Amino acid sequence: MNFRRENIGDYYLRDTHLENIFINEYMPNADGVFVKVYIFALMYAGHDTRMTNEVIAKQLGIDILDVLKAWDYWEKQGVIRKHASGRDKFDFAVEFFSLKERVYSKSGKARKDGTAKPLDHKDLMENDDIKNMYSEIEQITGRFFEGTEPQEILSWITDYGVTPEYILKAYGYCVNKRNNSKARYVSSVIREWIGQGLKTVDQIEDHLEETDNRHFMYRRVLKALGLFRHPTEEEKRIMDTWFDEMGFTIDTVLEACKKTSGISNPNINYINSVLRGWKSGDRTKTGQERPAKAAAINAAIRSYDEIRAKNERETERRHAEVYQRIPRVKQIDEEIRNTGLAISRLMLSGASNIEAETARIRKRIDSLNEEKAYLLTENNYRPDFLEPIYECRLCKDTGMLESGERCACFASKLTNS
Repeated sequence: MNFRRENIGDYYLRDTHLENIFINEYMPNADGVFVKVYIFALMYAGHDTRMTNEVIAKQLGIDILDVLKAWDYWEKQGVIRKHASGRDKFDFAVEFFSLKERVYSKSGKARKDGTAKPLDHKDLMENDDIKNMYSEIEQITGRFFEGTEPQEILSWITDYGVTPEYILKAYGYCVNKRNNSKARYVSSVIREWIGQGLKTVDQIEDHLEETDNRHFMYRRVLKALGLFRHPTEEEKRIMDTWFDEMGFTIDTVLEACKKTSGISNPNINYINSVLRGWKSGDRTKTGQERPAKAAAINAAIRSYDEIRAKNERETERRHAEVYQRIPRVKQIDEEIRNTGLAISRLMLSGASNIEAETARIRKRIDSLNEEKAYLLTENNYRPDFLEPIYECRLCKDTGMLESGERCACFASKLTNS
């Protein structure tokens, strides 16, 4: 018996299958030109049609070198392989891999052609450090993982060479300082840190301490000019000269900003001219004022660190107290953590019933939380007794609001310093 499919003569009227894994995992971080090359060539590969790099460049209106760079990039990402023809290094065939099979294949062994899978995520999932990292991330974000987030986190370890401690620092920074726990945002922060040469948690902490004060001053200046946006790189450079080269304090700069009240378009360049005039006329108000102000800001930031540390200790004490009095609560917390990891493993499994199974697991978690609240109230504890403690719930004791502005409590700390 033979089967025949209707033949559509013009392949432009046919469809090209683009895997969702490519769209979600590979496309967001890739150069747009590289994506165009991949999809365009994939269309011809689906119809077994010969296509040269020169023709691809002409059809897409790009340089031939960009096409060659695209194939180098995709080969490093593990989504294609170049097969040399033997004539020269620029003449090769391209083999497109099945990304679904490479990521979710049941076998962890090397392929017959001698290549290994690009990411051995399932083995990493069994690592105790990774399990603990997942659990802590869920505590930091206050939510369960979304979609392919567990797999994306593992790719940071294999692609960027970062440690679980590094990733936890990134999540903590994004949640506490930027009020954003999305994996894509965290990934962008990690890439930025790596690009700045920050390879360890200690280096990150030193960098954040140095930049936090400066970010605060940038926003104060722009706000004084009536500009409610982030500064451009050139504006940052100019403002840095005020503080680093001229030695002005933030109060002196804000006084200069008042000089814009009579102009229609206040801007950084105008303030720069005012400050340079003051500098040349020795009207600097420097001396003890600048270090005193910087010391006050540093003291305020240290105060937040101390508050968070104190509240974390109190939270740990409360957990120890409740676990001793009500052992079942400890069992519930452990089961909730393990159930959260079960959702992560389910996302990586590629099972056909992911949605239904996830709903079942989440229902179990809701039931456990209800039992936990009941046990707490029955033993004269508030239902939120084990929740994180904050003196200021607006900024969660970080001094920074979601908008990037300083919280009102920061000003009071500066006054008291």
